[in-house]
Amino acid sequence: MARLRSRPAFLAALAVLGAALPLSLLAAVSLGTTSLPLGQVYTVLRHELAHCLAGVPIPEGWGPGTPLHDVVWLIRLPRLVLAAAVGTCLALSGAVMQAIVQNPLADPYVLGISSGASLGASLALLLGIGGGFVGGMAFAGALGACGAVMFLAGLGGRPNTVKLLLAGSALAAVCGAFSNFLIYQADADHAASQVARWTMGSMAAASWPSNGVLVPAALAGAVFFLTQSRTLDRMLLGDDAAITLGTDLHRLRMIYLAVSALLTGLAVWAAGIIGFVGLVAPHVVRILFGAGHRRLIPLTALTGGLFLLWADVLCRVVLPGNELPVGILTSMLGAPVFLCLMARSRYGFGGNA
Repeated sequence: MARLRSRPAFLAALAVLGAALPLSLLAAVSLGTTSLPLGQVYTVLRHELAHCLAGVPIPEGWGPGTPLHDVVWLIRLPRLVLAAAVGTCLALSGAVMQAIVQNPLADPYVLGISSGASLGASLALLLGIGGGFVGGMAFAGALGACGAVMFLAGLGGRPNTVKLLLAGSALAAVCGAFSNFLIYQADADHAASQVARWTMGSMAAASWPSNGVLVPAALAGAVFFLTQSRTLDRMLLGDDAAITLGTDLHRLRMIYLAVSALLTGLAVWAAGIIGFVGLVAPHVVRILFGAGHRRLIPLTALTGGLFLLWADVLCRVVLPGNELPVGILTSMLGAPVFLCLMARSRYGFGGNA
């Protein structure tokens, strides 16, 4: 295990994961309820990219309106890109929240942040305001839920594991109930499908415009938190130790919470509630490569993106003729990991803890 925590091992893992993400996108496009020949898929992508980047006309029979083009370029590739971006946002949020609250069980789903974002987005839909306002309301809901959890967990003393879990579970239940109520009130005829999308997660609504928001946000979040890696490391030492090192964590903690809430809100706005990605991805990376955030942030971002990308592919092929909501699969995989963490004798952020 110590060998994996060396610099060469980190650089090798970064290179492998960095190459695996675009290769996975190319390979997964051909997979679905109907498998498509790789040669034809790559021909569609080559013509479309040449048209978008250089204005080269698309040959007849390969452009918009043809079944192959529309399936590859308008349906499958956008949802795969969205899955990678959402996985990156949730994994980053989980890693940062764990450092902020000094608790390895923190993540947007467990702490109720995702439910708060869903409530904000549902309220925006009920009020009939779309576009960027839905994302803004999702961010406001996520930020409000995050603040409420911290406040409730801090009542009567310093927040601890039990208080955070209880506060997060209670808040998630309340936000979920209100969100479902708003959806049913807004449009009873289509309530079931909307509830399924928001509460179980789905990439079915993926589009290039939504990816134009999520992908830059995920990249910006990764770059921002990477520049803050030293401060995040100090947060693991506690406020007293950080003050002796000349860092005031209170203001920075609020900034990091706001950025994490923004990433979570955008992820929920685009794909609904998807649990445990922010819990599993950071812990896998910590166990293998250590707790330093200079390594944790980029590896976690890539791991979360790859995990959710392939989870979405599996959801589309596991049930012939039907699609399994991706939130169900991530919960099935993440819940056992959550229980294992709960059962450990003590909690920590390193591989030996």
